[in-house]
Formats: sequence, C-alpha cells, structure tokens
Amino acid sequence: MTDKLVFKEGLEDIVAGTTSICFIDGKLGRLVYRGYDVADLVKGSFEETVYLLWHEKLPTQAELDAFDAELRFHRQVPVGVINTLKTLPRQGHPMNHLRTAVSMMGIFEVDGDDCSRASEVAKALRLTAQFPTLVAAIYRISIGAEPIAPRPDLGHAANFLYMMFGKEQPELFVKAMDMGLILHADHEFNASTFTAREIASTLSDMHSAVVGAIGALKGPLHGGANEGVMRTLLEIGSLDKVEPWLTAARAAKRKVMGFGHRVYKTKDPRAKILQATSEQVGVATGNRTWFDMSVKLEQLVLAGEKPLYPNVDFYSASMYYQMNIPFELYTPIFAVSRIAGWTAHILEQHGHNRIIRPAAEYTGAEQLDYVAIQAR
Repeated sequence: MTDKLVFKEGLEDIVAGTTSICFIDGKLGRLVYRGYDVADLVKGSFEETVYLLWHEKLPTQAELDAFDAELRFHRQVPVGVINTLKTLPRQGHPMNHLRTAVSMMGIFEVDGDDCSRASEVAKALRLTAQFPTLVAAIYRISIGAEPIAPRPDLGHAANFLYMMFGKEQPELFVKAMDMGLILHADHEFNASTFTAREIASTLSDMHSAVVGAIGALKGPLHGGANEGVMRTLLEIGSLDKVEPWLTAARAAKRKVMGFGHRVYKTKDPRAKILQATSEQVGVATGNRTWFDMSVKLEQLVLAGEKPLYPNVDFYSASMYYQMNIPFELYTPIFAVSRIAGWTAHILEQHGHNRIIRPAAEYTGAEQLDYVAIQAR
C-alpha cells in the first residue's frame, strides 16, 4: 500500500469532488445554497429554492411564475403506479413504497436513459412535482383511504398538506412545511446525495440514481433520524420525565437521536430556524408539550460532560408532530424536499462527469496457498 493514499473511517473530511450547489461552514454554523444563506432563503418559497438549485440563480417573478406553473402541471402520477401501490402490503416503512414507486416511474419515462441536460431537467421537474403526490398517496393508502388528486390552484407545500389530509391546512402549517422543505433541500455530499452522484457517474439514468438515494436516506443515521427523535419524545412522555430519561439513557450509553453532526461543530443553523417555527406551531395548536420537552432535552444535553448540539432532525420532529403528521412520514417528507438537491447534484455530475471510483485500503491476506477441495 503506497503511503500517498489517505484513509479515514467514514471518509470524514476527505474531499470527494467539487460542487457549486451547497456550502457548509461547520465552525460558524452556516448553510449556503448557491451563495445564499438558508436563513434568507426561508423568506421566499420552496419553488424559488428549487429554481436556484437547478439554474444557479434566483428567478425573476416572471421566471418563478412560469416555473411554478410547470411544477403544478406535472403533479399527476401515472395511474399504473398508484394502482400498484394499492396492491403492495401495507406493512413496512413508507420509504420502501416510495422507493418502489420511483423505480416504476422510471419505466414510464419514454426518454429515461437520455442524459442530455434538457432531458434531465425535464425529469427533475417531473420528479420534484410528483414526490408530494406519491408520498401523500402512500400515506392515504396506508390508512385505508383513497389517494387525493393534486390541486393546481395550491402552492407546492399547501397542495402536499391538502393531499395528505383531504382539506386545506392553516396558513401557519403551510409556511412551516414550506420552510421545512427549503431547509432540507440540500446538504452537500451527505450519504444520499453522494449515493445519487455515485450512481449518476456511471451514466445510469436519473430515476436509478434517485432510487439509490432513497435507500440511503431511509437509514436511521441519515433521513430516519427525525423519526427517531419523535420516537424518543414519545418514549419520554412528559416534561417532568425528560431529565430522568436522559440520566438512564446516558447510563445505558444510548444514542440520543437528533444531536451531533459530522460537519457542524455548533448548533445546526436549520435547527435554529425550525426551533422558532416549532414553538409557533405549538402555541397556535394550544399544545406545546413536545416543543417544551425538546427545549429541556437540548438544555440538559448541552449541560453534559460531552455537550452535543441539536441537528436539523431535532426540532423538525416536534414541528411536524404538532401539525398532526405521523412520524412514519418524516423521512418521506425529507425526500419530498431533498429530491430538489439530489436532482441538482445529478445534473451537476452529468455536466462534467467522471466515474466515481475510490481506492480501498486492503486489510486481508495476500498470498494464501490454494488447497484442492479434496484436501480441505
């Protein structure tokens, strides 16, 4: 093994490529899309953020109106995909159903293997428009209800909530969902995005790359962490039990979900924004129990011998739960947002492609003698 190769477990701090899509300052706690801080982007809309990720600039009003109209037009999912979802077993995680649905939609694409820029942008637009329809349909089918068709008169976040619940949701909920989608839209070379780029680097099709990304996002150490946070809060049960629960968890050396991050050395900037929104939703619904429990848990964890800061999953959990969204949908909702980032990275990868093929540090034997099977 040559000493020129560098190995670090989990590829921590190893530069694996270049990108102009997303920048993270882990020390200062900043997240930037195409030069814009997410704290500023949440003043706009998810549609505006998607346009920025794909087209490298913020849209004018005319450009945003045209882009929004296209997204609304492509919300419908092929009937064959919905019918197949109805035949699948209801058990299992919704991410399994989403993975299967996206794989099927790739078959419906007439130019699915076309990796040209124009074709890829068109597929990215359709996928981003269809993800809320798919996730809402998966949820409705799981509870024995009929999927609800998208409404072209509603914005992206408002329509998503409408398709889940069958009625328009309060404006605060719509804004909270829109904000959540913006903040989860991209995060540099995270596990699912790197998976998408790895697959795309082979010049495989966009749907295949997205299916791989869904598989990576499903893991509890990635997108599934927000679901784990809510399970923790439900396990604790009430505000007065937070401290004894944490004491027992530390004694048992349990991982406290929603804390710590590979990149951020301070509080995740997305957590700061979601914390304020979670409180607003709790106040509006008259039940801030889950938010208050989250705040107390954060305070206690930060006061420990090895303080850890909350990440994006921590306050998104209580925010969504206070909006009556079941925690099984948290990771699929993550995908509804991250499809914007995944497709942006696939477009960038195909724009200056070289197959991603890292080296490995071999740790096995090198010169064993082969013994015929009769003598083993």
